[in-house]
Amino acid sequence: MQAYTYTMRARLIAILLAALAAAVVAFRTQKEDGGAHPSSARVVRVVDGDTIHVRVHGREESVRLLGIDTPETHRPGTPIECGGPQASAHLEALAPPGMPVQLEPDPTQDREDRYGRTLAYVRLPDGRLAEDAQLAAGWATVYVFEGDPVERDPEFRRSQAAAREAGRGVWGACDGDFHSSGG
Repeated sequence: MQAYTYTMRARLIAILLAALAAAVVAFRTQKEDGGAHPSSARVVRVVDGDTIHVRVHGREESVRLLGIDTPETHRPGTPIECGGPQASAHLEALAPPGMPVQLEPDPTQDREDRYGRTLAYVRLPDGRLAEDAQLAAGWATVYVFEGDPVERDPEFRRSQAAAREAGRGVWGACDGDFHSSGG
């Protein structure tokens, strides 16, 4: 009987060690890719030039587009900034309500911001990123949070430079200073 108990314990320990090893491998794999897998979503509404609401996994989420900043239109205590309504309208033209999009996390960035918004790149059905389209049209500038640029920072800076050189969007409307008031 004692030999039987010893054998059962040894088997149980072996099973537990195998399960632990599998969990470690799964955790490492997820950590290495940042858990960064695209999610299919559908646009519910555009909040402003860099924030949308989407339906994903059956629930509505607020998504802050990664790596860009656009003029404010809804911040309490802040007047509508130069180019704000145009930035919002441009994003709504790119991603109207009902449009399917892919949310792509950036492994170098947090998954959520301090307001509980999902931080993600928004891939449009034609393959473009909404962030890059906003920058190319001149309705956004590159944004780096706490000195930690997004992975796509170099391509975003190229799009911003081209818009600036051509005087598109905020670069023509307000000399790139969209923190000035005016719609």
